[in-house]
Amino acid sequence: MYTWKDVDNKNITLRPEYTAPVVRSFIQHNLGANSALQRFYYIGPLFRRERPQKGRQRQFNQFGVEAFGSPYPEQDAEIISVGWKILEDLGLKNSLSLKLNSIGSTNCRNSYRTALKDFIRPNLDLFSTTSQNRFKNNPLRILDSKSESEKSLLKDAPEISNYYSNEDAEHFSELQKYLKKMEIPYDIDTRLVRGLDYYTRTTFEITSDILGAQDAVLGGGRYDKLVETLGGKPTPAVGFAAGIERIIILMQNKGILKNTYTPDIYFACLDSNGLSVALSLSKKLRDAGITVLMNTLRRSIKAQLREANKSGARYAIILGDSEIKNNEIIIKDLKNGTQLKAPQSKIINKFSDLT
Repeated sequence: MYTWKDVDNKNITLRPEYTAPVVRSFIQHNLGANSALQRFYYIGPLFRRERPQKGRQRQFNQFGVEAFGSPYPEQDAEIISVGWKILEDLGLKNSLSLKLNSIGSTNCRNSYRTALKDFIRPNLDLFSTTSQNRFKNNPLRILDSKSESEKSLLKDAPEISNYYSNEDAEHFSELQKYLKKMEIPYDIDTRLVRGLDYYTRTTFEITSDILGAQDAVLGGGRYDKLVETLGGKPTPAVGFAAGIERIIILMQNKGILKNTYTPDIYFACLDSNGLSVALSLSKKLRDAGITVLMNTLRRSIKAQLREANKSGARYAIILGDSEIKNNEIIIKDLKNGTQLKAPQSKIINKFSDLT
């Protein structure tokens, strides 16, 4: 994290994630008293002092959702479906994979932690310094290693599913049933863990191989212990966060999101007396959902039409002295050069007919 002391010698830390702040707000404002079930969403910038990689910046943006109050797997299923639907609506469905796991309840995880350490200990010196430090404090995080040699060493490690309680197993089984019913495809990834103790049961990630090593687009899980850990009443909760920059990279890769702005119409006004008309017509077009780029430099018609072609717009609307007098416009097709006149009052209908 970015942490320093300000001029008043107070410790300042830039926000590294959103879940904990949302939980603190939930506690501080006693939001649980408003309703037994609370749902929230957020969007904004975050900061982490880590080595930058593709899709991982030191300043980045996330959006996410959190649900407080329900311990049941249908809430997990709803949260996952919201994330899947958002990415699907952005046109990314075929580029994504949903990884799913359950890390069980606290007792389950404590037993598994011991078994995992017993498995790793004989070969601990073959692991990186980072993993050796995790072995002391948080051995489950070793399962998240990106090192191929460490993945090989962990190939036969015990699986946490062998330590589930009956309730853990039932919770995970029901969640899978709901996802299948919603036709959301998933793969069980027994190495998908969350290292902090307040996480329980469901963990999930939506990933893409387009992003390289940092392949998670959206990730989340159940954290039934966090509200209590931060001083609130015991409250089950589940949520996810998604990286906006990573989504943008995927959309650009798929050709869904272009790096340049391409208007539908370039509006060329040839007479300064017609600027008020041009502005009024441009607003009507925009109100109808049509993107308009209007010239505001009062250049010559030749310069404006050259700029219109450069903009990538399909059509140019030309408003000259004659058109102003007759309440008309000229619509020029910038692909084939044809043009026609139309009444200004029919501009929306005329453009709709053309497209």
